[in-house]
Amino acid sequence: MTIAPSAPAVDERLAARSSFRRLLGRPEIGSLIGAIVLFVFFSLVADAFLRASSFSTVLYSSASMGIMAVSVSLLMIGGEFDLSAGVMVTSSALIASMFSYELTLNVWVGVAVSLVVTLALGFLNGLLYVKTGLPSFIVTLGTFFMLAGLNLGFTKLITHNVATPSIEDMDGFAQARDVFARDFTIGGVQVNISVLWWIVFVAIATWLLLRTRSGNWIFAVGGSAASARAVGVPVTRTKIALFMGVSFTAWFYGMHILFNFKSVQSGEGVGNEFFYIICAVVGGCLLTGGYGSAIGAAIGAFIWGMTSNGIVYAEWNPDWFKFFLGAMLLAATVVNLVVRRRAEAGK
Repeated sequence: MTIAPSAPAVDERLAARSSFRRLLGRPEIGSLIGAIVLFVFFSLVADAFLRASSFSTVLYSSASMGIMAVSVSLLMIGGEFDLSAGVMVTSSALIASMFSYELTLNVWVGVAVSLVVTLALGFLNGLLYVKTGLPSFIVTLGTFFMLAGLNLGFTKLITHNVATPSIEDMDGFAQARDVFARDFTIGGVQVNISVLWWIVFVAIATWLLLRTRSGNWIFAVGGSAASARAVGVPVTRTKIALFMGVSFTAWFYGMHILFNFKSVQSGEGVGNEFFYIICAVVGGCLLTGGYGSAIGAAIGAFIWGMTSNGIVYAEWNPDWFKFFLGAMLLAATVVNLVVRRRAEAGK
């Protein structure tokens, strides 16, 4: 009797996955579902929410968080945190404003000096982390307090006030405002250029993560730095670059604040670092690193923008905002966890 040969075993890693399973495996799918639900909800409970002018405000609020959330999400995918990100935004704006104003220079000189100093701060954060071996949470908590103190101390020492003078009448202001803070009209609705810059940063970060070797390095060092180093990934260089990426977006958003409001309050930015992290986590980034996406962080920022403005449009008491923010964070984290586990189970 002839025995038919058994079918060759198929490696489960090579098994085809349906489009639906691949979609569930995306980090941002949970936040996308949450964003749709939240959009429908506020559309029903707040008549003003769907007005074009109101939606423009939602987009601006989203961009205010989203520009920073992009770089913070990349750093979190790389397995680290930067608690100095919020005050670093203010530091960059203060440096540009006071340097230009006190020395009576073109504002672009202050912008350039601010870029160099802010990138140096990011490099210092990264270098301290890799050289000391301390958790990034501790390293950047230290720089957070130092920058918060320097922001207030130097501002009062130089300007004798807690805010910088207006630089609106200085050379180069109009051109810099066009780059960082100009408003323009689309279909009769006023939109700030920061919304476009936000989209550009998300696109660049997504390309970096998914289409470059550096993106593979970011995921690798976030998953396991030791394993990544063993296969030749430049862990030290990658970590420092990620911290500098956060400092770059901090500089950029600081310039927006400066040229949008013409002066800077030295105490601004404290606590915003947690909002950036919330946007990234809501967007699917894991606190343990190695998983997430820039698109997810952008959706997380959009959820933040809808929540912060939707509460106002619904005429609810804004004192409850942080409660809703915390509940939203927990709900989004649970949804992301459930979706990811189901996707992994179906592989």
